[in-house]
Order: sequence, then structure tokens, then C-alpha cells
Amino acid sequence: MQWRALVLGLVLLRLGLHGVLWLVFGLGPSMGFYQRFPLSFGFQRLRAPDGPVSPALGSAGPSGPSWLQPPVPGAAAGRRRAPRRPGPGMCGPAHWGYVLGGRGRGPDEYEKRYSGAFPPQLRAQMRDLARGMFVFGYDNYMAHAFPQDELNPIHCRGRGPDRGDPSNLNINDVLGNYSLTLVDALDTLAIMGNSSEFQKAVKLVIDTVSFDKDSTVQVFEATIRVLGSLLSAHRIITDSKQPFGDMTIKDYDNELLHMAHDLAVRLLPAFENTKTGIPYPRVNLKTGVPPDSNNETCTAGAGSLLVEFGILSRLLGDSTFEWVARRAVKALWNLRSNDTGLLGNVVNIQTGHWVGKQSGLGAGLDSFYEYLLKSYILFGEKEDLEMFNAAYRSIQNYLRRGREACNEGEGDPPLYVNVNMFSGQLMNTWIDSLQAFFPGLQVLIGDVEDAICLHAFYYAIWKRYGALPERYNWQLQAPDVLFYPLRPELVESTYLLYQATKNPFYLHVGMDILQSLEKYTKVKCGYATLHHVIDKSKEDRMESFFLSETCKYLYLLFDEENPVHKSGTKYMFTTEGHIVSVDKHLRESPWKEFFSEDGGQDQEGKSVPRPKSPELKVINSSSNCNRVPDERRYSLPLKSIYMRQIDQMVGLI
Repeated sequence: MQWRALVLGLVLLRLGLHGVLWLVFGLGPSMGFYQRFPLSFGFQRLRAPDGPVSPALGSAGPSGPSWLQPPVPGAAAGRRRAPRRPGPGMCGPAHWGYVLGGRGRGPDEYEKRYSGAFPPQLRAQMRDLARGMFVFGYDNYMAHAFPQDELNPIHCRGRGPDRGDPSNLNINDVLGNYSLTLVDALDTLAIMGNSSEFQKAVKLVIDTVSFDKDSTVQVFEATIRVLGSLLSAHRIITDSKQPFGDMTIKDYDNELLHMAHDLAVRLLPAFENTKTGIPYPRVNLKTGVPPDSNNETCTAGAGSLLVEFGILSRLLGDSTFEWVARRAVKALWNLRSNDTGLLGNVVNIQTGHWVGKQSGLGAGLDSFYEYLLKSYILFGEKEDLEMFNAAYRSIQNYLRRGREACNEGEGDPPLYVNVNMFSGQLMNTWIDSLQAFFPGLQVLIGDVEDAICLHAFYYAIWKRYGALPERYNWQLQAPDVLFYPLRPELVESTYLLYQATKNPFYLHVGMDILQSLEKYTKVKCGYATLHHVIDKSKEDRMESFFLSETCKYLYLLFDEENPVHKSGTKYMFTTEGHIVSVDKHLRESPWKEFFSEDGGQDQEGKSVPRPKSPELKVINSSSNCNRVPDERRYSLPLKSIYMRQIDQMVGLI
């Protein structure tokens, strides 16, 4: 009997050792051991049920993460193919729970946590919270900062241009001593249905704001924040349908349009005396281009003026403004690389030489791509769509890394990296928070599947820190630049994706963002910039786009009955979040012959052929996204795939 007991003991000991190894090395349910290792922005080792093992992102394999690898020639064409059926070695949607390391969490839990019904009462609560956030910031600005440009929400006082330090471009590029926050917030008041405050604010702007100022401002910032808001508010006042309630102004005589004209005329000197037609980055509103002005400008700053300048031209019947803006776009377009079709991020306006050769989707380039598409939506100029299609094709060919299909297959999730415009080679390993706008742009062209997956990446970073750091190093898996100035880009993409899919997951995302802003950025007199997304220390600044964009998109996300979503009018948002109705009037161009649709010329006068690309499906506005989603395509993957991916990224499973 003793030998039997001894054998049994040895068997049990061996089984016990196997069990320990099984748990420790991740071959069974996690006991939290893996959480002591550095987090990987990827997946566990991938194994299809009947297929081979492949290395994961962040593994020690010789090839490294696919984000570091150059794109495979012709891969972009493959990305546009119809989804393939999972085969040997591939993982389709049914396999994701296994692939991502479910750690004992079933799909029902994810459905309950993220994609379950969002009760109407909770939606109304979040809508009211978003409105309250705007009101708190706006009221404090009016009480403590007006007529200055911005609110310092910690010390409850106003901020204007830094006269003592003209080189402080972080302040002086934006603040022109023209009550910036009030002007920028006008159409948000209308969208929230506050007619009395909208009318009061408009009268205040008409009576107190002047552009006859000795202020040197950035042309781009003055255009998108001030000019765009004046035009948007003017259109709201003069809209015969008045969808937001009675926003008319008694005895209104197009004052906002006249103010917009006055500002644009003061910006026109930026387009003079440049050999390329690309504008100077800054002008003095009283004296024109400063004598010591910089000859270098970013692509987005010079090439993202067409929407506002085009609207102004078509409302006035004066081609001047659209012509100079369109000439700048064409000049930049003709400087793109003949090999890759990409543009750099900084150019010399006199020589046309690229000073910054980085091509990406973030700072310096973001709104250039955005306005190629939105200009086509507004004005119907075919050339704008052709340029956008060609640009989008180059982006997919050279910037997009990761697996071909967002929703299936092995490899790393899609990411858009920064590359050299001429070679397409990787230049660095960070992305910036401005790139979070891109999923929203993809929604507008109908590339919703890729938009869903890319949005999940940025939301994963938000979940980790409760904010988006200005730069995030995806190789080091840590922020490179730690501040968050209340930017709206992730909220914008969240809103547009909800409109496209109607999946309640995006309402949960919006609620997360709202609660994070309330918890980490609210201070005595408003909402403050986060100086450090990890320790949540703050800076005493509330930029105007917090009211004009961040609060607006959060409010619209939860306000299902808003006229933006219900009226027959089609709407589009500018890059500063100002609402513009899309109608036939803006597509009437009496000066069409001035806008040649032929290919351009390079600096030596040689013809530069325009790359051809397939037509992309264009959704003209957010209201056009109000369609019933394909439940099989969007709702199911979001329940079981994307939230598992996000939780994997932030170390929650």
C-alpha cells in the first residue's frame, strides 16, 4: 500500500508542476503574471486554430513590428479588395477571442460593457453634461476674460497677445486682440438652441470686435477660427428655414459677412510677393506682412484656406479670395514627390523647396487632406476630388502599416506612420494627437471599416491616460510630448463614427471622454490644459477650440434630436468645427474658367501628371451618415473584436 501511495504522490506532484508552468507561461487562464511585463501595443502570439504560430508585435522576432517595416509594394490595392474568408493561418472574426487572449472573459461581458443599449436617460444625462461643460466655460469666459481673447481658467482672468515677447508664437499666432473665444463659439450657441445668448453674442461681436489692430497673427488660425465662425454665424442668421430655432437678428444687415470680408482683405497681403503663390504664414492686421517675416510655412497652414475663402468668395460674388486660396493649394500639390505622390510638412514659399520632408497625417499636413475633400463637397469642383483621391492613394501606399485588413488576418493593427516624402521610409516612431481626426475623414469617404480600427488605437491611448498626449511613441509605448490642450480630434471622429454606424459603443466612448474632462481638467473658472497627462498637472489656458469643437461634438454625439441630424439640410463641419450648410448656392461659380482642371507644372515648368485613383464614395455631410448600419458588419465586430483589442492595448485583460 505504501508504494501505491508513493506513486500517487509522484503523479500528483508532476501534475502540480505542469499546472504551475501552464499558468506562469500563459498557457492557461491568466493569474496576473503577464501584467508585470511591459505592455505591448499588439497581441499575444497569434495562432489560428489549425494554423502555424506567427510572431506578435513587440516580440523578439528578427523582423520586428510590422509598423517598422516598409510597406509591401501593391499592398494598398490589396487593402481595397473585398474581405477574404479566413483560411489556414488566418484569423477571422470568429477567432478573435482566442487570438487576443480572452483571459477568461467571454463575449457577453464585452457586449454588456461596451455595446449594450445606451439608455435614453443616460444619453440625456450626457447631453446635459456636455451642454453644462460648454456653459461653464463660456459663462466664465464672459465673466472674467471678455473682451480678451482667451480665458485663463485657473486664475480666472483673460489672456491676449503677448506684446512683451513677439516671438511667443504659441500665443501670438492665435490671439489677435479680437475677442477670439466669443467669436469662435457663436455657432455652438446656435447648435445648442440658445437663441437668446446667440443673438446677444452676435450683437456684441458686431458692436465691439474690430480687426483694425496692430496684431500679427497666423493666417491659418485667423481663417479657421475667426473668418470661419463669422461666415457660419452669418449663414445661420440668414437661413430661411431657421432649423435651430429663431436665430434671426433684428435689423441685421449682413454685418458678420462684412466683418468676414474686412478680415479676409487684411489677410490678402500674405499671398502677395511670393514666387510660388504659397502665402506667408503671418500678417499684421494693420500693416500687412512684417518686414522680417519667415519664408517657411507648413503645408496645412498654407493649403487649408480654401473652404473659408471659397465660401466668402461665393457669398460676395468676388473670385479673389477663392482664387488665391486655390492657387496656393495647386502650388503645393505641384510640389509633391513624383515618386510617392506625398507632400512634406514645411516648404519655402519663395523657392518651393521642401524644408520639412516628413509626410504624415498630423501637425503640418492634417487639414490639407481634409480640405481637399471638403472643398469638393462644398463647391463641387472635380479637381479637388481628384487631388484628394490621389493623396488618399499615396497615404494608403506609403503611410499605412499593419495588416491589410483591419478586421481580419494576422499581424499588427493598422497605423499611419511618418515617412520621408521622397522615399517613403520611416522617419520616426511617434504619432501626434492631431492624427485622431483621420478616422472621421475616412467616415466621410465611406471607408468606415478602416476608420473603426484606427479610432480604436487612439481611444486605447485615451483610456490609458484619460487624455491624448500631444505625441505618443508607439515603439516605446509612452508619450513623447506630455501635454493635452483639450483638443477635439478624437471626439470629432467618435461623433462621425457614431453617425455612420449608430453603434452605442461610441456613446460609451463619448461618456468616457466627458467624464475624463470633468475629472482631470475642470478648475475654478473653466477647463484647463493638461500639462502632463500622467500626473494630471495643469496649465492655465483654455483654448477657444474647446468651446467651438470639443464641447460641440460631445453635445451632438448625445443629442439625437438635434436639427443637424433631423433637418433636410445637409451640413458639413470646417476644420475648426464650424457648421456649414451644403447647398446649390455654394456650387454656383461664375468664375469657373479661372480654375483650370489641367495638370500643374513643377518649378522648372515641366508638366506634372496627376496620379489617377479610383473614385471614392463621398458622404456629403454628417446627416448623410444617418443610415441604418449593417449590424453584421459593424455591431458584431465592435462587441467582440475592437473592445478586446482596446483592452489588450491598455492592459485591462
